[in-house]
Amino acid sequence: MSALAVPVGTRAGSLSRAGRRRPSRGMTWALASLLVLGLVLALRTWVVTPFQVVSDSMAPTLPEGSTVLVDRLTLRWDGPGYQELVLFDSPDGPVVKRVVGLPGDTVRIYDAVLHVNGTPVEEPYVDLRTLDGVFFGPVEVGAGEVFVLGDNRFDSIDSRTYGPIALEAVTGRVISP
Repeated sequence: MSALAVPVGTRAGSLSRAGRRRPSRGMTWALASLLVLGLVLALRTWVVTPFQVVSDSMAPTLPEGSTVLVDRLTLRWDGPGYQELVLFDSPDGPVVKRVVGLPGDTVRIYDAVLHVNGTPVEEPYVDLRTLDGVFFGPVEVGAGEVFVLGDNRFDSIDSRTYGPIALEAVTGRVISP
């Protein structure tokens, strides 16, 4: 049986096959922790981000103070659709609203009822009793734009104020109301 030759000051078994020193267990845990932290930060920044709703403009669907998860990735391949909740950059900062009009649509509110392309839209999340006699539009949604409204129409600053929103301003879709 042959003896293992080890440089002075090292323990037997602390060298790899190539003669290099193995990282200590503490160093391995530190590197793994940094890798996991980096992965979590990357996922939170570019894939799924928590967002806190700071107004009651989306009530009752999203009461003020609600936290939602926002998918920031899939909009790159599949644009927002009707009735989806999206996060976008408004002149007042990031906000969540509901998409009610897509490019080429004509949007109007007639006696509190939303009409898209002349057809009334059923919106069970809107309390029409608070909106009696509301009229708006018609507005045509241009190419590369969406029209968004808050569910709490009485207390929402949305496309009725901002106008249609550029698709580039839409930064994510809400995946957990």
